[in-house]
Amino acid sequence: MNDTWMLAVGAAIGFGLLPVLGALLRGLRVEVEDEEVVLVTRFGKLAGVLTRPGWHWVFDRVLPHVKAISVSLRRDFRNITSIRVSDARGTTVLVDIFLEFRVVDPVKATFDVADWDRSLDNVVSHAVISIFGNRPFKEILCDRTELNERLRHELEAETQRWGIAIDLAHVRNVSLLPEVSQQVVHTIAARLERAKAFVEEEGQQRVALCEAQTSARVAELLADAKAQYPAAVGRAYADLKKNPEVFAAYEVLYELSLVNPSRLTAFKGFAESEIRAADAAMLANPAEGGAPASGAIPILGGAPAALQAHADRASGFEGDGE
Repeated sequence: MNDTWMLAVGAAIGFGLLPVLGALLRGLRVEVEDEEVVLVTRFGKLAGVLTRPGWHWVFDRVLPHVKAISVSLRRDFRNITSIRVSDARGTTVLVDIFLEFRVVDPVKATFDVADWDRSLDNVVSHAVISIFGNRPFKEILCDRTELNERLRHELEAETQRWGIAIDLAHVRNVSLLPEVSQQVVHTIAARLERAKAFVEEEGQQRVALCEAQTSARVAELLADAKAQYPAAVGRAYADLKKNPEVFAAYEVLYELSLVNPSRLTAFKGFAESEIRAADAAMLANPAEGGAPASGAIPILGGAPAALQAHADRASGFEGDGE
């Protein structure tokens, strides 16, 4: 009975000591995660750097003067917003910066600077003011790539002393104060209106110049064309004169085409031994009961006006249809 009781008590004590032993073991070990470094200090002084992922035994870990400081080596980022900058013309600009960085020297990041996270904000603000302060707002908007590179180099030169590497510095946003934005919008609108008026005026002048040049060219071409007409007619007459019969027929047809029956009555076709054309014109009108003279050919109601010229040459008489 006593042996059984003693065994039970021993088992109970053993099971009770297991949690204590587990807690003691956990207190003696230091666990290092991937992409992490643990700094072990004794009395505030660096005693060791644990870089291999896994469990590391530090048997005096439970003592109060021993501390294990975990430092992450993973890539981190920060958004630093609303940094006020006055550009070269005194305009207040709000700049937002996006940073990507990582700790490359955990010892410097822990012991060489009291609070590198807070110090990073101050360094970024100072760098942005120094870089953007001597540039106009237009260059800040346009030269993003150059400004990003300059900002990264300037920050990197400062953060290297802290064991921090800047992988990316990006100007995420550039804005103006509301009242300044309204003034800029009004200024841009006025410039657009002035540019629009200038373009319209220049366009109208170019259109007028084009129309004038076109009219001058058309007039020149018309003058050239009209000058070619007499030459073409002359060449046609020259070709007709090569055949006298055709040329004579053309002259007769041309004379008849010019006769205007409402203006004259011509007498044509009298022989030299017969009555003269002038005497034939003095005869009675057949419409009034008189008989026409023998051999007279009255051209009535259908002959063109140019027969008047032929009648003048043939008889020397011109009338008004009487």
